Amino acid sequence: MALYEEQNLRLYNSLSGQKEVFTPIHTGHVGMYVCGPTVYSKVHLGNCRTFISFDMIYRYLLHLGYKVRYVRNITDAGHLEDDAEQGEDKISKRARLEKIEPMEVVQRYTTDFHNILRKFNLLPPSIEPTATGHIVEQIEIIKAILSKGYAYEKNGSVYFDVQKFDSDFEYGKLSGRKLEDMIANTRELTAQDEKENPQDFALWKKAEPKHIMRWPSPWGEGFPGWHLECTVMSTKYLGETFDIHGGGMDLKFPHHECEIAQAEARFGHSPVHYWLHANMLTLNGKKMSKSTGNNLLPEEIFEGSNPILSKAYSASVARFFMMQAHYTSILDLSDEALLAAEKGYHRLMEALEVLESLEVSDKSDMDVKAWKQRCYDAMNDDFNTPILIAQLFEAVKWIHLVREGRKTLSAADKNILQTSMNQFVFEVLGIEKPLDAAASDGKVEGLMQLLIQMRDKARADKDYQTSDQIRDTLSELGIQLKDGKEGTSYQL
Repeated sequence: MALYEEQNLRLYNSLSGQKEVFTPIHTGHVGMYVCGPTVYSKVHLGNCRTFISFDMIYRYLLHLGYKVRYVRNITDAGHLEDDAEQGEDKISKRARLEKIEPMEVVQRYTTDFHNILRKFNLLPPSIEPTATGHIVEQIEIIKAILSKGYAYEKNGSVYFDVQKFDSDFEYGKLSGRKLEDMIANTRELTAQDEKENPQDFALWKKAEPKHIMRWPSPWGEGFPGWHLECTVMSTKYLGETFDIHGGGMDLKFPHHECEIAQAEARFGHSPVHYWLHANMLTLNGKKMSKSTGNNLLPEEIFEGSNPILSKAYSASVARFFMMQAHYTSILDLSDEALLAAEKGYHRLMEALEVLESLEVSDKSDMDVKAWKQRCYDAMNDDFNTPILIAQLFEAVKWIHLVREGRKTLSAADKNILQTSMNQFVFEVLGIEKPLDAAASDGKVEGLMQLLIQMRDKARADKDYQTSDQIRDTLSELGIQLKDGKEGTSYQL
């Protein structure tokens, strides 16, 4: 029996506004699409949180035994400067400013994106398609939508007719917006506007003379609208209806709303069963923004090069910090929060090391199987990583109690505990050991045993000044000595 058959996974579906039992379209198989980055600049930490959240979801689905096709796109054309579809294409603008080819911009920042996610230990998606690689398919879906009367052509551009669509379907159901309210709260069209209604959005835009990125189409040279690529690529690789669509909360409207409208206009039915949205990352209680300077890049965390940070933090510590909040909750980042996360991370890593050499008894004082199911219960409740981490630290307490001889653990339960801890920490949460741990463990252990022996000798010789100096210096370095019946041990 597959693990997913034993566990009752429930997801918060943004479309219904409630938690639902997860039942994939095809038993044992999951199709998941997540909106990827627009590669015109370095990926910022808020974006990273979204991708880390969906990596955790991907990992848990794999852990449960599902065969997952995970599609995450790269937007390398068509994303204009604002949601009102004004201004330049973001990539074309960067190319013009830097006086390089647009595809140089794409290559540079796609490479940066992959490098950063690799540091955060993200698994690569099954497929990573690009917008420019699917221009033909985007033109074909526009033709189909036009033929069904849900779009119109104006001066070489094609716009989606939201009012016509809403009369047959329902525009705004994902974000909870009503078209009448949107109409009442929008400005009048100016003489320069090509749209018939302000709510309409571009499926294809005519390329102005200055526009670098352009392709031939039945309506003239131009480029696809931003929303179109995700409808095309998700349905091409996952089918007209698939299981999960994810992305940041900021994409719910208009991007995801437009995706639904395009798919329903083309296929006649809703494309996705479960819509999942990750929430934002704030910095010192305020929204991250490059323009205000309240911003933090991943490299600045790794190097400690931002003035708000007291030191550098590893990617594993940053990832562990993000896992301490539910993916749908706003998470505030600060130096104090990272320091606390670093302490927790090291406690967890130390407990896993202690567990390996823990002595076993004939019986256990703890119900390890019940603890293991509580870990699954946390993840089955819409991937509740904070509750899972709380359960992991319950196990950390047990491990130290057993080491101190105050509790007992059987060999069979130790095996369950060790296997489960490793699976949830490394396989599901995607946390890694300290980068230098494998190489330096033996050297650190040897050094520590030498210092402990020197301290023991100093105490035996009643040289308490040297004994205390060794203890206090180690304490300043973050290493705590613990004297017990079995001798002296140490803890980071």
